[in-house]
Amino acid sequence: MGVPRSLIYYKAKLGKVDTEAENAVIEEFRNNFSVYGTRKLKKVLSRRKTPIEISRRKIGKIMKKYGLVSKYVKRRKNGRKQLVNEDSQPNIVKREFDDREPFEVVVSDLTYVKVGSKWHYICLLMDLATRGVIGYAAGRNKDAKLVRKAFLRVEADLRRIKVFHTDRGSEFKNEVIDGIVTAFGIDRSLSAKGKPIDNAVAESMYNTLKTEFVFEESFCDLEDLELRLFNYVNWYNNIRLHGTLGYQTPSEYKTKLCRATACHP
Repeated sequence: MGVPRSLIYYKAKLGKVDTEAENAVIEEFRNNFSVYGTRKLKKVLSRRKTPIEISRRKIGKIMKKYGLVSKYVKRRKNGRKQLVNEDSQPNIVKREFDDREPFEVVVSDLTYVKVGSKWHYICLLMDLATRGVIGYAAGRNKDAKLVRKAFLRVEADLRRIKVFHTDRGSEFKNEVIDGIVTAFGIDRSLSAKGKPIDNAVAESMYNTLKTEFVFEESFCDLEDLELRLFNYVNWYNNIRLHGTLGYQTPSEYKTKLCRATACHP
């Protein structure tokens, strides 16, 4: 009948399961707040103590097999409006976010998070040079005291900060903040009204924070939020890979940058 013998006696071969690779992908995905996609997982796997070289395609198959879906895929956007001040302070940063020296420009913003049944707020201070978080705070109120609390957590001489750039939220323009910038000789810079792109790095940071830290999480009280925020900031600065930094961490990039410019860490 012209039927090949191999067709009649064919036996399907079971594919081999690379248990080591699968376990490694699952471990790194979970260890990094369930936010990494195939690109960053490939990078972090190649940097393990015992490197694992694996294609993004295979990583994608493993993620699909075990239902590992990045929070960025699940994220739902939810915007909120806020009042702005009409201060005449100019925008001296002028959207020039790259190629800055350490502490040359520090940007900030606030975001909201549900704690129990009430809104709480988070303030971050980011150094444009390293994209690292140098100060942070969480609290019940969206006000200048929260921003001051973030400044108090900066582990460096505040006189090194040359420019403090923010949007026009009222929490950034008041006697408390004016007192800080005056005392430490810091120049102020404000985004133009209705121009969030003027503070694009801070906006991007908060989108990252909401996706990686807030979204799909629940916090029982302020103490819980502060403890977990501390853990997240530590991971963000010292472990998380940043595409804009050539897949280095902010701390690695800061060390490299300081060696090149002979600055203080």
